[in-house]
Amino acid sequence: MKHHVAIVTDSTASIPTDVAEQLNICVIQLELKIGDQENDERRVPHAELAQAMREGTPVETGPPPPPAFFWNYNDAASAGAEAIVSVHISEGLSQTCVSARTAAEEVNLPVYVVDSRLCGLGIGFPVIAAAEAAAQGASPQGVLGVLDRRLRSTTQMIYVDTLEYLRRSGRVGRAQAMFGQALSIKPVLVLREGILEPLVKGRGPDRALKKAVRQAVARAGNGPVDIGIEHFQYGDRAQEVAEQLRAQLPQVRRVVIAETSAIIGAHAGPGALGLTVSPAG
Repeated sequence: MKHHVAIVTDSTASIPTDVAEQLNICVIQLELKIGDQENDERRVPHAELAQAMREGTPVETGPPPPPAFFWNYNDAASAGAEAIVSVHISEGLSQTCVSARTAAEEVNLPVYVVDSRLCGLGIGFPVIAAAEAAAQGASPQGVLGVLDRRLRSTTQMIYVDTLEYLRRSGRVGRAQAMFGQALSIKPVLVLREGILEPLVKGRGPDRALKKAVRQAVARAGNGPVDIGIEHFQYGDRAQEVAEQLRAQLPQVRRVVIAETSAIIGAHAGPGALGLTVSPAG
């Protein structure tokens, strides 16, 4: 028996537009405010955001309001969905899951709101796998099983040029940010249990990113693996990292290089680079 399970995620998942359309993944936009201008994050050019951050213009991020989820959930129900799997950025970083749960209480079909405990393509690859299962007619529990396995095996690392922007948004402590700046230390963070924690560090970007690549290779396993490199105003370096990983991981199935979500960029700052390792076996 084929089932109809709708897949919903949010814009921080960095899923390429053509992939989302092909797999019928509904992507709901988080909100970004620069100064007194508020907009969906997709409408904010990265160069404009980076300039505002460097100039010290106040930047705030916010989850989608519950009505944004409600109307999309209703659309899925109208299209014949028997259930919805709604997968979102870590609750340790955003209130997006809270908005989703509020909306889920108002619709007349099962909605499974999943805290990914990740961000970026760390959400994106598992959501794509879940959508592929749904496209093949998997049951809601079957889709959730695929999603859970991918989320648990996926590692999300974030290199930042400075910890200052994460300090401003309350994601790291002031002492840690000052320590990084004083010694020109470039940190690589990892999302562990939904919270950003230090992983490795290096004096300068070359050393720090070399350590991040080493971590990625170690976590890739021996089977097929998807690799994601997201960047905020750091495209050349993203290409270099992708080439290093391709050379060291012959079993790579898919490599996605993308500009990161503006929401993530607003916290990580210009010169940030996200590295996702998602074993596909």
